[in-house]
Amino acid sequence: MSVRIEKVVTSGQFHLDGGSWDVDNNVWLLGDDEQVLIVDAAHDANAIAAAANGREVVAIACTHAHDDHVDAAPALSAKVGAPVLLHPADDVLWRLAHTDARPAGELADGDTLRVAGVEVRVLHTPGHAPGAVCLHVPELGVVFTGDTLFQGGPGATGRSHSDFGTIVGSIRERLLTLPADTVVHTGHGDDTTIGAEAPHLEEWIARGH
Repeated sequence: MSVRIEKVVTSGQFHLDGGSWDVDNNVWLLGDDEQVLIVDAAHDANAIAAAANGREVVAIACTHAHDDHVDAAPALSAKVGAPVLLHPADDVLWRLAHTDARPAGELADGDTLRVAGVEVRVLHTPGHAPGAVCLHVPELGVVFTGDTLFQGGPGATGRSHSDFGTIVGSIRERLLTLPADTVVHTGHGDDTTIGAEAPHLEEWIARGH
């Protein structure tokens, strides 16, 4: 199969609730030599556009709208001529990052995107953010989880528009039900698998984060 996954790591800042944090973000590109889907648009539109390398960008799919994941979205959209897609429940966060630009389209639970002949299934996984989504590619055995699930546990829920009980429910019901060998491509840090994380759910619940 000619479909491949590429990663670009970009660096910048995340801002919320009056705080700022230096962060490195994983930007994922799924496609072949002709087409590509970009997952998240973090910090550096030029670097992400360079990775697309002239291919047709079918969409820029945002896993959620925290500014470290969408700050480059309007500029990237203009560079590669592709629509920005976001779950509408994250509009409140998008507006904190961009006062003028708007996403071109919506992501909804159960939607299917197509790129390079494979299906990408949208899973609404709120908790870290109200409109957080994960993107499951069954044919490749991978899921792009944004900040919903990391190696070692759930995404942070200590700030505005987040909720720990909600993210636990999303992970339990939408992610841990995927095949155990599904590779988890996260929004920050290293990959993991569903099977590696599933046994620790009760530990996360007990610790509360």
